[in-house]
Amino acid sequence: MAEPRLDAFQVIADASRRQILMLLSKNNLTVNNLAGNFDMSRPAVSKHIKILQTTGFISITDKGRERYCSLKKEGFDALNEWLSYFDQFWGSKLKNLENLMNDKLKIKN
Repeated sequence: MAEPRLDAFQVIADASRRQILMLLSKNNLTVNNLAGNFDMSRPAVSKHIKILQTTGFISITDKGRERYCSLKKEGFDALNEWLSYFDQFWGSKLKNLENLMNDKLKIKN
């Protein structure tokens, strides 16, 4: 049975996966190095890593016997797009408020 496809927000909803992403923002790390940062079994960490890889947040490169994880920009595109929409939304609302306040000040003067 295939696992259901998670969207970007479901992926980052998990604190362990967010921590993995933060660790990888500092350095590419092996799966074993990542697992050493958690109080869970290596298979549990591997499951989180697999989810991050499947959804495009990280890539895994084999170098000899080691498997190195690194961040991928593409995984963050959906998050960035969603946040940008609301950044523009609120920017527009604040600009409208600024214009309204300026108009009120002009009327008083």
